[in-house]
Amino acid sequence: MFGPSSPRSQPQPGHVYDVAVVGAGLAGCELAWRLARAGRDVLLVSQALDHLGNLYAPTVQDADFPAGSVFAVIRDRTAPDTDGWTFHRQLKAELEATSGIHLLQSTVTELDELQPNGVPAEVVLSTWEGPKLRARHAVLAVGAFLKGRLLIGDTLEEAGRLSEVAYDFLADDLARSGVWLIGAEATAAGVEGAPPYEVRFLTPAPAELDGFHLKRFDRVHAVGRCLPGEHSYRSVLEDAGRLADELLASSGEAGA
Repeated sequence: MFGPSSPRSQPQPGHVYDVAVVGAGLAGCELAWRLARAGRDVLLVSQALDHLGNLYAPTVQDADFPAGSVFAVIRDRTAPDTDGWTFHRQLKAELEATSGIHLLQSTVTELDELQPNGVPAEVVLSTWEGPKLRARHAVLAVGAFLKGRLLIGDTLEEAGRLSEVAYDFLADDLARSGVWLIGAEATAAGVEGAPPYEVRFLTPAPAELDGFHLKRFDRVHAVGRCLPGEHSYRSVLEDAGRLADELLASSGEAGA
């Protein structure tokens, strides 16, 4: 049976998480795992739990995961098997078994900050489904999904990866909040059973960022491929580790 025997995160209406992570790819999974293992109450939102931790390659062979990351832990646990589906199932089981992580299948469409007495205290996340979620900090880890457009030959899809829906509403909401978004692109080589494709998407402009912090907000950060620049498996996971340390230090505890 999956799941922790005594989970810390037992959300009820009005529950306030320590950190809400939007997007459960490499950066989101790594960040949530590190924060939860350090004792934080974490919401990890994915548009599809079957895509949790998905990689751009069908195997983990030669994947450059940094030591100590949950991705390196699962790779070593499943070795010598390098099949991507086996890896995904084991990663999902690890996150489900980590006390303090609430995995939620939903789509976040808007971010707002509550400011009682003029002091930002919480981030409110609106969803397609209607219920609002609350956290002391929010992190965008949505990869190539902000207004993602997938090009396969002459076909254009509103997606950040094959069969995975783009975050158009969230991109529009960030723009309404004054966040300057710029274009980026990435390519994925063809593999057996799947064609090569190119994805074009948006990221916050460098001027909108102070490290991982989105300047237009007090309690919103971003990590991973949704930040401008070149990225690799290693760089994304190392960035997630650095942001975890920053968030822990901001609440009085260093390092995971």
